[in-house]
Amino acid sequence: MPNRNEVAQLIARRDPAFRELVRRVGPPPAPRPAPVSERFASLVRSISFQLLATAAATTIHRRVVEVCDGEPSVATLRAMDVTRLRSAGLSRVKAEAMIELANHVHDGRIRLDRHGYMDDHDVIREVTAVRGIGPWTAQMYLMFTLARRDVWPAGDFGVRNGWSQLHGLTEMIDERALRDAGAAFEGFRSAVAFYCWRVVDGPVTGR
Repeated sequence: MPNRNEVAQLIARRDPAFRELVRRVGPPPAPRPAPVSERFASLVRSISFQLLATAAATTIHRRVVEVCDGEPSVATLRAMDVTRLRSAGLSRVKAEAMIELANHVHDGRIRLDRHGYMDDHDVIREVTAVRGIGPWTAQMYLMFTLARRDVWPAGDFGVRNGWSQLHGLTEMIDERALRDAGAAFEGFRSAVAFYCWRVVDGPVTGR
């Protein structure tokens, strides 16, 4: 498995459009999986962020945490009323998804403790069985909670936007075309997504 510096060099070598960005930003962050105890809260946070700009999602999720008395846990969400969750600014679909996620974890349909040993496809299948959780949420969970190295969120607006800017496209690349383009980076596509986000967010050291 190549290290961070080697991954950066591979990306720049395989696609010259990334060379200057890689030089300026440096290597991608080192993947660090979160402990099992943090996985549920991470999934809840990803639900809050679905289809929203970062600033708005951050505000809404902060309110979700407040509504849950500081801890959006399995227990607090199973006891939560949809209307009360929606008072934080969530849509009905998202509020119901959080409660259903809590129920799936409680009854063992989702085993967070096993996700570190499951392959990406199995994790995605298990998580997206919850109504209201789509592939994007599962991919963010794989990347930022389980620290998987080869996740390619081709449907993410920021990744599509960053890729398009880097390659000087006059129109934003569509999801299918971006999915195909990612094949050249198989094995370390999470790092490619990181660089695409940096184009949009600026050259910082983490997302």
